[in-house]
Amino acid sequence: MVYRFIHTADIHLDSPLRTLALRNAELSELIGLATRRSFVRIIDLCLDERVDALVIAGDLYDGDQTSMKTARFLAEQLARLHEAGIRAFIIRGNHDALSKITAELIMPDSVKVFGSVAETIAIDRAPGRFPVAIHGLSFAKPQAPESLLRQYAVPVPDTVNIGIMHTSLGGSAGHDLYAPCSVADLRQTGFRYWALGHIHKRSAVEDSSSAIVMPGIPQGRDINEDGPKSVSLVTIRDDRSVVVEERQTAIAQFERLVVDISRATDWKDVVLEAKGKLERLSSAVSADQLVARVEITGATELAWRIRRDADLLRTELETRGATIGNVWIEKVVTSSVAPKQQDARPSALDELAAIIDSEIHSSTQYRDEVRSIADELRAQLPAELREIFGKDEGSFENLLAQFAKDGASQVLARLRGGEGE
Repeated sequence: MVYRFIHTADIHLDSPLRTLALRNAELSELIGLATRRSFVRIIDLCLDERVDALVIAGDLYDGDQTSMKTARFLAEQLARLHEAGIRAFIIRGNHDALSKITAELIMPDSVKVFGSVAETIAIDRAPGRFPVAIHGLSFAKPQAPESLLRQYAVPVPDTVNIGIMHTSLGGSAGHDLYAPCSVADLRQTGFRYWALGHIHKRSAVEDSSSAIVMPGIPQGRDINEDGPKSVSLVTIRDDRSVVVEERQTAIAQFERLVVDISRATDWKDVVLEAKGKLERLSSAVSADQLVARVEITGATELAWRIRRDADLLRTELETRGATIGNVWIEKVVTSSVAPKQQDARPSALDELAAIIDSEIHSSTQYRDEVRSIADELRAQLPAELREIFGKDEGSFENLLAQFAKDGASQVLARLRGGEGE
């Protein structure tokens, strides 16, 4: 008989919101509950598919959380699996290592939380069914700069060996290096399936000897985790071949939408073009809710007004999104510009824009003043929101440069609007 399980990771239950918490309260509530609702969907999938097990490859939590509401929620969901005879195998990742809940929560007997010493669990199977062994190892500390692979036991002979590991592999943009190893290293272990976690983007490497899968995050939390999100439904057949199926789990899906308004002649054209694109994107999204960041592009005489009245455009799009249904506007940004005038003398505003680009933005005094203002604002934010200003010095400086550019564009747009009126 086959052996089937759901493989997921990086659930980040009750992950604190960052940018959304400062904008739309309704949208903030939706995304704030999405990680829980996505986890319920994963449990539902286990029950519907009647799998043998749920495998969670780290970062079930998001950090140093002590909320007993989270503990009760998790216990209730795992109890649903226990009652259905479905086992759960969980390792702790870098975020879980900080969580007191992981250490204190009493799990059902059917749940195995691996410790900081590698273990191998032999699965009880009926006579005549191929044997299965699951290998796991949890992070003892939030950091794991060295490979953990050598701590895993050798594969059990004549058995389907499944390894669970939280690792950055060879590294990935936006992710710190944790328990590094390579796909080639994993293949050489002789394990039939590697259930990985940590990198939030889905990837899979499969051949006749093994399947190495990073399922990605099952529910995006901000625009940088855009696109469809899923878990893996894994079937190991009687001939021990592995079939990996992707199953969508996101409640809300973040997407970036580019709207070219080059052909727009009035405000209504802009709104209708954006609405049409939102409708098409909404129909193509698999999640219940669409959360879109809309970027307005193209050369148009309306560029100055769009920058000046960006708040009104956002309100227009939010209204259209509500009409479409389950469509939310995360942010509206504009990179639209005025058409270039052939053989036209530069206006006073054109000259001002040139001075801002060539002299103001490059001024040390100006950059120091912007940095000082940003530092003061950042200091007033709660600790969990301070990454809005970047995770390191480089991203902080890039963000400030973009703020300065956008601010100058807004000022010029308002001045240009005054000229037109």
